[in-house]
Amino acid sequence: MYRPVAEKNVPGALLSAMINRIMTLSVNAQSDLPIGAPVDPSPPRRPQRVTHVGRTVTLAPLDPAAHADALYEGTQGKENEHLWRYLWNGPFPDRGPFDLQMKQNATSEDPLFLAILDNASGRAVGYAAYLRIEPAHRVIEVGHILYTPRLQRTVGATEAMYLMARYVFEELGYRRYEWKCNALNAPSRSAALRLGFTFEGVFRQHMIIKGRNRDTAWFSMLDSEWPACKAAFERWLDPSNFDVHGQQKRSLSALRQ
Repeated sequence: MYRPVAEKNVPGALLSAMINRIMTLSVNAQSDLPIGAPVDPSPPRRPQRVTHVGRTVTLAPLDPAAHADALYEGTQGKENEHLWRYLWNGPFPDRGPFDLQMKQNATSEDPLFLAILDNASGRAVGYAAYLRIEPAHRVIEVGHILYTPRLQRTVGATEAMYLMARYVFEELGYRRYEWKCNALNAPSRSAALRLGFTFEGVFRQHMIIKGRNRDTAWFSMLDSEWPACKAAFERWLDPSNFDVHGQQKRSLSALRQ
C-alpha cells in the first residue's frame, strides 16, 4: 500500500524554474562571468539487474526464456503493429528475429532492459530500459518503452515508471532523468508531461529511424523535482484514489499542482 508523502513546494512553471536556476549561478572572481553552481562530482552507481516489486507490477531483468513468449503474443497481429511505429525496431511478424532481439536486449548493459510483469498473472506485459547512462554527469535516460495492450492505461503502466524513477534518484543518485521521443509521437509526449517530466525542446533532424527523419522531443526530471513528483505518484497509486470500478478520483497531473 502506498502511503501519502508530504509534498514540497517546487516551482511548477518552466519560467520559474529557469529563473531559479539562473539565481544559483556563481560568478568567476577573475572574469566576472557567470559559471554554474558547484555540484558534487561523485559518480553514481550504474543501474543493476535487480528486481523492483510494486503493488500491481514487478520490474525484473529481461529474461527471454521467461518473458519472450508473453511479449511476442502481446505484440502480434495487424492490430498491434502500431506499438512499434516509433521504436527503432519491429514489428516482428516472424518469431526468429524477435527471439534474437530479445537475446540481444537481455545481454545489453546500455540499454539495460527490464521486463514489466503483471503481478496478478506473473506474465510479461511490456518492457523498458535505462539508456545513455552517464555516471560522470549523473544523467540517465528511460526509453525503449513497449507496453502491450494489456498494460496500457492501467495502474501498472504508471507504477512501472514510478519504480524506475525512484530507483534512479533514491538508490543510484542521478541528478537528471531524461525522456526522449519522436516529436510526432503525441502519446509519448503527453505521457512524459503527465509523469512529471519537463519539456525542453526539439532536436531537429536528430536521427534517421527506419529510413525516415526523426525530430526528437526532449524532456527531463531533476533530482530537486523528484520529492514533489514522488509525492504525487504515491498519492495517485494509493488504492484510496480509485473507486470501486477502478476509476481514478484525482489525476496524476492534478495531484502535482
